[in-house]
This record gives sequence, structure tokens and C-alpha cells, in this order.
Amino acid sequence: MSNEIKNKFDDIDGKIDFVIELCQTLQQENSELILKIKNLETRLDKKNVTEEEFSEQEALIKSKIDGLLNKLNYFSSETSGNYQSSL
Repeated sequence: MSNEIKNKFDDIDGKIDFVIELCQTLQQENSELILKIKNLETRLDKKNVTEEEFSEQEALIKSKIDGLLNKLNYFSSETSGNYQSSL
């Protein structure tokens, strides 16, 4: 009977070692995933800043183009009224 108890304790000891190793592996994987998440969040933040800067530049360019087109339209309407066709 003493041998049976020893075998049970050896079995339990082996299972505990397995659980401890599994927990350590999971902790390591968790740390790696946390680091990966932080890196992805940093990349996403940079991407969002870049997209915002691009949108601001796009709006500025559109505004400048609209201003230039308005100047051309104004110039064209001013000069067309002063030009007499010889046809």
C-alpha cells in the first residue's frame, strides 16, 4: 500500500511539473503577444497620423486649386467682355 501511495504522489508530481511548464510557456507567449500588440498599436497610431496629415494636405491643395480656378474664371470673364470679335 505504501508503494501505491508513492506512485500516486509521483503521478501527481509529474502532472504538477507539466502544469508548471505549461503555465511558463503560456506566460512567455502572453508576453510576446503583449509586445506584438503594443507594436501594432504604435504602427496604427503612426498610420492614423499620416492619414490625417495627408487629408489636411489634400484639403489645402483642393483649396488652392479652387482659388486658382476662381481667379482664372474671373480673369476669363473680365477679358471676354473687353474682346471684340472681328468675325
